[in-house]
Amino acid sequence: MDRQGDNHHIIIKKFGGTSVISDQDRERIRDLVAHDLASGLTPVLVVSAMGRQEAPYATDTLIRLYQGIHPVEAHRDLDLIMSCGEIISAAMISATLNASGLRAKALTGFHAGIVTDDHHGRAKVISVNPEYIEKMIEEGFIPVISGFQGISLAGEVTTLGRGGSDTTATLIGEALKASRVEIYTDVAGVMTADPNIVESATVLTGMTYDEMYEMARHGARVLDFNAVDVAKRSGLTLVIKSPRSPSEGTLIADKVLDERILTAITSDQPWTQYRLEHLAAGFEDQRFMDELNDRSISIDMINFFENSKYFIIDSRREDHLDEALRALGITCRKRPSCAKVTVIGHRIHGVPGVMRRIVAALEDSGIKILQTSDSSMTISCLVEGRHAPAAVNCLHRAFGLEKNEG
Repeated sequence: MDRQGDNHHIIIKKFGGTSVISDQDRERIRDLVAHDLASGLTPVLVVSAMGRQEAPYATDTLIRLYQGIHPVEAHRDLDLIMSCGEIISAAMISATLNASGLRAKALTGFHAGIVTDDHHGRAKVISVNPEYIEKMIEEGFIPVISGFQGISLAGEVTTLGRGGSDTTATLIGEALKASRVEIYTDVAGVMTADPNIVESATVLTGMTYDEMYEMARHGARVLDFNAVDVAKRSGLTLVIKSPRSPSEGTLIADKVLDERILTAITSDQPWTQYRLEHLAAGFEDQRFMDELNDRSISIDMINFFENSKYFIIDSRREDHLDEALRALGITCRKRPSCAKVTVIGHRIHGVPGVMRRIVAALEDSGIKILQTSDSSMTISCLVEGRHAPAAVNCLHRAFGLEKNEG
């Protein structure tokens, strides 16, 4: 296979857990593949584990099965059992295609040439060698690749962390120089807000890599931000869509697609706000940050002043941070059960009055802002967790996102 130019006929199709769980779902995938073949395209499939939560082969189910005996967060054996969910999906999809007269082969992350470091549970990909996939394509097979997994340099099975199947799809797309990567999920595309929170949320027809990255980083579960990174660096066109919907979905590319101010609103929780106040004159910021780094503790919404420090942390990491503060002899005040509500848009800081509209909308709804932070295309407000749905809804209305006005 000539890998010097783009393989415009290759299309990567990634199917999430809710898209592969039933016979009807798998038959829908078969029909999409048949349509691609009839259109002269070469589909390469990447699949997640079947179902979510309590489903028998879901990743969470496999984790609980192992941790019920050995409660560790990361272990080479835990990676081994977690990888089984995607392998089962790949075998089932391959069987569905073969049973209908198509030629398919299920592949593991090892077959797909995904080489990682040895950091079990959230391994980083070092390289991707697509030679085996290319061989399958040349022999007339449809590769069905197990997402979320790779093989370490030492030959151990590794997993890539939450959202790893999205990253697998974009890495394979990059390695094969595919024309595009389609991510199939349980919504019709990227929406202006979580439709489970905002009934009037609408599907976005297009957005930039940077907007999608910020949405993913601030709580949107539709696509992993690491996958967006890979797509942006390689110029891959991404499409987010549902196999159950006739919608064309959301196109994600490099260029700015319109002049809207806001693209979407996200919320994420639980967060805990920490307030370190009345700090002694000898307090060393660097020593404090070194202690956090040594314990792999990440903080967000950081406001550092001379005698006080405000920041938030994922509530699930509270015990680790409390231990670090005790080691440093630091007392603090905590506010648990918070949520971070974020407005996102590529022109958010190019138009005056955006912050004023945010403050007015939240105040009119009786929602107190506890802390804020911003970037080139985001403004985040920390609110009490119980107010998060109301905050997202009132901001969605305030900026006319139900009409895609921004």
